[in-house]
Amino acid sequence: MQIMVLGGGVIGVTTAYYLAEAGHEVTVLDRQKGPALETSFANAGEISPGYASPWAGPGIPLKAIKWLLMKHGPLVVRPAFDPHMWTWLVKMLRNCTAERYAINKSRMVPLAEYSRDTLKALREATGITYDERTQGTLQLFRTQKQLDGTGGDVEVLKKYGVPYEILDQDGCIAAEPALAGVREKFVGGLRLPHDETGDCKMFTEKLAELCVARGVKFEYDTTIWRVLRSRNRIANLSTSKGFKASEAYVMALGSYSAGFMRRMKRSIPVYPVKGYSITVPIKDATLAPVSTVMDETYKVAITRLGDRIRVGGTAEISGFDLRLHESRRRTLEHSVGDLFPGAGAMREATFWCGLRPMTPDGPPLIGRTELSNLFLNTGHGTLGWTMACGSAKVLADIMSNKVPDIDARALAQERYLK
Repeated sequence: MQIMVLGGGVIGVTTAYYLAEAGHEVTVLDRQKGPALETSFANAGEISPGYASPWAGPGIPLKAIKWLLMKHGPLVVRPAFDPHMWTWLVKMLRNCTAERYAINKSRMVPLAEYSRDTLKALREATGITYDERTQGTLQLFRTQKQLDGTGGDVEVLKKYGVPYEILDQDGCIAAEPALAGVREKFVGGLRLPHDETGDCKMFTEKLAELCVARGVKFEYDTTIWRVLRSRNRIANLSTSKGFKASEAYVMALGSYSAGFMRRMKRSIPVYPVKGYSITVPIKDATLAPVSTVMDETYKVAITRLGDRIRVGGTAEISGFDLRLHESRRRTLEHSVGDLFPGAGAMREATFWCGLRPMTPDGPPLIGRTELSNLFLNTGHGTLGWTMACGSAKVLADIMSNKVPDIDARALAQERYLK
C-alpha cells in the first residue's frame, strides 16, 4: 500500500520504519525541519516498561490537591476556558478507581514490555546507537511511607513477571554509587533491572536515516491545513506544499491528533499535558547517575545520557501553551542538585518543554478508525519513548492484515465508542 504517516516524532518514524519493513511504500509528513523536534526532542530518556501505569488511579484526586500545594510539586493546573480540557479531566477522574486502574494497567504493561523487546531486536538487527544504557531504573524513596506503599506496585510487577528489587540504602548505593554522598536523603528504592535509557531524539534521527535507506520519503516543512474526506475515507490532504494523497494514512501527530480528528467529525480523547526537562553537561562523572533515578517525591526522572544528565518531570495541564516557566526549572534543578550535587554544570543547562499526548485512561490509541483508510498511533502520554517500537510494530501488522504478536484489541478506538 501507499501509506502516509502524519508526524515525524518517535511514534511516526518508528511507524514508518516497520511499515517499510513490511513492504509498504511510505511517506512521512511533518511541519518541522527534521524529525523529533517537538515532544521527542528532550524527553526524560527512560524506557521503563515496569513503570507503565495510568496516571488515573485510586487516591490520585487527593494526591493532586497535595501536589498543587507543594513548592516543588509535580502537578500544575493552569485553568482555561477550554471545554476539551475540562471534559478530559472529568474522564480522567472517572478512571481513578481500583477496578479501572487495574484494567488500564493490564493494557499498558504488555505493550511496554513488547516494545522494549522490539527495540532490542531492532538494535541487534541494525546496530543503531543512541547513548543507550541497559542498567535499569531506580525509583528512589525519600520517606518510609513511600517505601511501605510499594506493595500494590510490587503485586502488579509479580503479576506480569517483571523482575524487580526492593533495596535499602546500601542497595540503592550499589546500583547508583553517586548516591553514597547523600544517603541521608533517602530510605530505599524499587529497582527494575531490565529497564533501559537512551536519547529519544538521537534514536529518531538515526532511525529516519535507516527509513530513507529502505525507501521511505520524508517531506518536512509541510503543514497540513485541511483533511478532505470522500464519504467514509480520506481523499486528500491540503498542505503548505500542495495536495497530498495516499491509499492509507496514520495519525501520529501527538497532542495535535485530536484537533485533526475533530475536523473530520471524529473525536478522540487525547489532550496535551506539558512536561519540562533540563539537559545538564556532566562536570564530574563520578558524581553523576549511571542510569535513571526517579525521585518519587517530586516525580522527577534523572537520566544519564552519554556526557549529559537529562532531568525531566512535571505534569502541567495548560492546553497548548509552550511557555517555559522558571518555577518548573527550579523544581528540576532542586531534585538533581539535591541527589547528585556537583555532578553537572547547572549554569550551562538547557531548558525545554514538550506536550505529551495523554488519554484519560492511560493506554494509547492504536489501530483502525471509523474512516476506512485512517489509522491511529497516538495518545502515549509520558510513555511514547517506552512504547514507540512496540506500538509501531503492532500497527504495521494490523495494516498488513497480520495478527500482532500481542493482543492489541483493547488499544483501539472502540473502547471509547461503547
